[in-house]
Amino acid sequence: MRSKPNYFSLFISCVLLGTCCFSNPCYCFKPKNFTLSTIAARWSSAGATWYGSPNGAGSDGGACGYGNLVSQAPFSSLVTGIGPSLYNAGKECGACYQVKCTKHPACSGQPVRVVITDFCPGYPCTSGPAHFDLSGTAFGAMAVPGKEQKLRDAGVLEISYARSFEDGDGDLAGVALKQSSGRDEWWEMKQSSQYSGQILVAKNVIPAGWKPGATYRSLVKYL
Repeated sequence: MRSKPNYFSLFISCVLLGTCCFSNPCYCFKPKNFTLSTIAARWSSAGATWYGSPNGAGSDGGACGYGNLVSQAPFSSLVTGIGPSLYNAGKECGACYQVKCTKHPACSGQPVRVVITDFCPGYPCTSGPAHFDLSGTAFGAMAVPGKEQKLRDAGVLEISYARSFEDGDGDLAGVALKQSSGRDEWWEMKQSSQYSGQILVAKNVIPAGWKPGATYRSLVKYL
């Protein structure tokens, strides 16, 4: 007899579409009742470019399937595509990273949180160990105020990046779904990445009246 897994208890009729787009959810945005993780950032070097309009959200949704949500809160156009070395066949979709630059006169040196929403398969995203193809908004956010366009004119930029974790490590090792009523049967979904190995149950996590394409915030803490 298969043991009952302790994963998300969700309304399956509402979330099949949503979980395909948000298979690696991320709580990197900071409402007042979120707690910053004590996990120290480990910075690495990467290249960075930007695409789309200067103050836009990059592509219209990107390879991760978020659609027009990338321009809305909580993403607010602070999104990025990544090269193959980090994309990991889509398993990094929804992951949060901090990016910052210090080697250009227009760089502020302050980290900016971005969410992975797209894949960059060609040059220059394949030219180094890691590459971020940021939205114009995210790229400009790394600049000293008033020098956003000067930074965007820099071409390929050397940056530092680190995974961003709040309320714990923020990753899911697995997800299973079941109906809120009826048979106690769980439907397992494709495994994402695994870090801490913690297990969390969140019952009735999606609000009543949710529809595909709408956003909502779950205040479940990964601690």
